[in-house]
Amino acid sequence: MTWHVEIDPQQCIASGSCAAIAADLFVVDGAYARPLKGRIEEDERALDAADVCPAAAITVRDGAEVVGPRP
Repeated sequence: MTWHVEIDPQQCIASGSCAAIAADLFVVDGAYARPLKGRIEEDERALDAADVCPAAAITVRDGAEVVGPRP
């Protein structure tokens, strides 16, 4: 299975917490962070990044279901 990872540029504050957790999944690119790939294999670090994002800008989906950030 693969997950779809997206970062909302309207919310992102480029804190870098996502890239610190998973540098192979996220990068800070100027004023925003972005996922290096839109689709990834299931990876707990993507959920961790979504959970700790101070701007709640990261969404991880499994199909139509939002799996991250976790409640």
